[in-house]
Amino acid sequence: MLRSTRPPLHLHPDEELPLKADPFAQLKLLDLQQVDASLDQMAHRLRTLPELAALAELAERSTEASDRYGRLKTEVDDLGRAQRKADADVEQVRDRRTRNQARIDGGLVSDPKQLQAMQHEIATLDRRIGDLEDSELEVMERFEEATAELSRLGEELARIEADAGELTRSRDEAVAEIGGRRSEATAERDLLASDIPADLLALYEKLRSQLGGVGVGALQHGRCGGCQLNVGAADLARMATAPSDEVLRCEECNRILVRTAESGI
Repeated sequence: MLRSTRPPLHLHPDEELPLKADPFAQLKLLDLQQVDASLDQMAHRLRTLPELAALAELAERSTEASDRYGRLKTEVDDLGRAQRKADADVEQVRDRRTRNQARIDGGLVSDPKQLQAMQHEIATLDRRIGDLEDSELEVMERFEEATAELSRLGEELARIEADAGELTRSRDEAVAEIGGRRSEATAERDLLASDIPADLLALYEKLRSQLGGVGVGALQHGRCGGCQLNVGAADLARMATAPSDEVLRCEECNRILVRTAESGI
């Protein structure tokens, strides 16, 4: 791979170079980087579990459905009251018509003018009953439609709740599984870190935070394992003569370079 033409990164002035560290401690940095990469992957997986996105979508659907359910429940209650009132109005007018008709049929109205007025009132009441029954039927139809929609929304909310329960269990299982592996990896990391000199570990941590989570790379076949760029011939020659305990740095990416049996120097 061709070398980058960008200038190398530089250390903070208060960093002392070159660092010295036992070659075996430097090799442990590679193991530590591998464990840290695994921990980073676990953290990323925890943040991007598919169950999280699905649960968020269900929560949005549940909120929307619950709002519609609340509004519709109010409408159903109002329509129920309107239907009861319409029923009462029709019943009241019917009772009046029945009483008038009963008086006529029973011969209780002898005055012709009064009889004519009562017959006219009965005709008016018949029209009124027709109008009220039409209104009653309209309210009843709206009530039935709203009640059916309310039932459908209730079923939808129940399905959402059931789906959310399944997703929550799946999420919790995944979190528990990842959490167990993360605990093991953290314990392994602590063990590795304890065998690495504090100054070398601090440099590694600083570089990791600056360089996308990768603070060290193996020098293999003349290539930096951190940035995957070839190390120049002059730098390789210098590295070949450097003491084994000297902590090498990549001139391109500034990461720690650890010599291995495959370094090519």
